[in-house]
Amino acid sequence: MLGVLGNQTYRHLFLAQVVALVGTGLATVALGLLAFSLAGPNAGAVLGTALAIKMVAYVTVAPIASAFTERVPRRAMLVALDLVRAGVAVLLPFVTEIWQVYVLIFMLQSASAAFTPTLQATIPDILPDEKDYTRALSLSRLAYDLESVASPALAAALLSFLSFHNLFAGTVVGFLLSAALVLSVVLPSPKPVQPRGIYDRTTRGIRIYLSTPRLRGLLAINLAVAMAGALIIVNTVVYVQASFGLGQQSTALALAAFGAGSMASALALPRMLEHLSDRTTMLAGAALLGVGTLAASALPSFGLMLPLWFVIGIGYSSAQTPSGRLLRRSAHPEDRPALFAAQFALSHACWLVAYPLAGWGGAVLGLAATAALLAIGAAAAVLLARSLWPADDTETVAHVHADLPSHHPHLAGSHDGGRHAHPFVIDDLHPRWPARHSP
Repeated sequence: MLGVLGNQTYRHLFLAQVVALVGTGLATVALGLLAFSLAGPNAGAVLGTALAIKMVAYVTVAPIASAFTERVPRRAMLVALDLVRAGVAVLLPFVTEIWQVYVLIFMLQSASAAFTPTLQATIPDILPDEKDYTRALSLSRLAYDLESVASPALAAALLSFLSFHNLFAGTVVGFLLSAALVLSVVLPSPKPVQPRGIYDRTTRGIRIYLSTPRLRGLLAINLAVAMAGALIIVNTVVYVQASFGLGQQSTALALAAFGAGSMASALALPRMLEHLSDRTTMLAGAALLGVGTLAASALPSFGLMLPLWFVIGIGYSSAQTPSGRLLRRSAHPEDRPALFAAQFALSHACWLVAYPLAGWGGAVLGLAATAALLAIGAAAAVLLARSLWPADDTETVAHVHADLPSHHPHLAGSHDGGRHAHPFVIDDLHPRWPARHSP
């Protein structure tokens, strides 16, 4: 898997992602402490609102930002967004009012909502080989999982001799290093596109996404991932410390078990995907999430929680890591930034539903009922994904163009009344999926 790091451009982008993730992780820990210093016992409400603001920024800003990125050099845009994020992080230690936290979080996450899809859409152009790209996706998944473990540990070490305000300095350094790494390589420029209106550019990615059967299936899988993931992220601390009466170290151990399962899956996926289809792998991972979440509704002890969280972690990574492969083959290179932005926005919209369900459900209905409810949601999403994503999904699709004249260049070499076949994606010449491949 590490062989893909031999590509210098990808290696620098991957390192930029890693240092930015560590910086963001430090900011997350520091933000919690800042919220407590400002709001005391109401810190949870402040953090909950900040998390909601983050999701709203992700859902609304990503498609809008993608409308402008197609005309801006990618390296310049990524560096500018890192500098914006660093500038916001510089201001966070000087916050004295809760509303200031909300404003700065929206600015920070809006920049991230533009940065992440742009970076993700650049990788397929750097690594055109399918196997290399699959390894890159697994490395990216590992980076996210390692960050969830490494950042809190690093924060704990730093807090032993620094105040929490100084953690924001680590965030600034992370974003500045990310900018320097991006600046050190030459990135592919956006592909030339025909002029389009702002509405067309803003909605293009979502329209391609929702018109492609495999991506409609991916959206349902995103919902299953969010349902199970929200239980882990929101309620692990409640299970460990309220239900089982254990401490913070046990909470960290449970989250580490989940992360370990996710990492184990990410390490195995490149080889697995040489033998299994994306559809089989992702549906199996999503089904595992549903079963694991249902099992959590009858969790008797912390000892059984650890292996269950490990198994859910396996399903979590298996269900979402291959998604980049689906996006890559579902759009032309010039449309990829818009499509990755659509995935970013729509997947986080699923989390925007799942987070309150897990949080308020746990408080009002109890953990067992909430886990069962989330499991039902995940299972329904898996069944929906299986229905929406055709089992015979192939890149090359035979179709006709009833609306094109026979002499149109696109039909050159076609026979049988204009019927021809090629790798099919939604674009100006193909605004709808052929009917027989629709769900």
